[in-house]
Amino acid sequence: MDPHPTPEPTTAPAHRTRSAEPGDTNVPAPPPGGPSAPDPSWGASAVSPSPSGGAARHGHPVPPVPSRSRARRLLAPVGAVAGVVAAFAYVGAVDPNEPGHYPVCPLFRLTGLYCPGCGGLRSAHAFAHGDLPTALGANALAVVGYGVFAVVAVLWLVRAYRGVPTRLAVPPVWWWGIGAVLALFTLVRNLPLGSALVP
Repeated sequence: MDPHPTPEPTTAPAHRTRSAEPGDTNVPAPPPGGPSAPDPSWGASAVSPSPSGGAARHGHPVPPVPSRSRARRLLAPVGAVAGVVAAFAYVGAVDPNEPGHYPVCPLFRLTGLYCPGCGGLRSAHAFAHGDLPTALGANALAVVGYGVFAVVAVLWLVRAYRGVPTRLAVPPVWWWGIGAVLALFTLVRNLPLGSALVP
């Protein structure tokens, strides 16, 4: 008889197993602490928001579309207005009524006829000095152009400040209309009845 008997090895299963349906294998039961919480990633959508503001597709975040800053949006309209103001300041300082400062209209030099732009510099000079009647007498159509530019510039600045895209799309019929107005203005100011439109 062995004075030190060796105990027989015993195997204790770590977890109980439940019987499965016929044909299935035994499935380990959940640990004693109770059923574990489901993995939050189960059933997640393939597209989920990413911290950068884009959508993550299959684990690859899509960067958001960068938005232009307000200063960059205002650069174009402010630059256009500044250029026009500088041109008016120059014409206001250098009087076109004095010869030798500006070139003569080639159409008037060759034919003696007034083109639609004749008198535009004198009109701008008078307008820069606040003399509206003289500006209209030099070139009334140019004064209308000043007003149209002012309205367009204000709308452009406001839309750029608010971040609204501005697209200047003029239908072809408008271009034909502008051409017809220029032709009629040129015709009338070169007739005796249009002497008020002569600069």
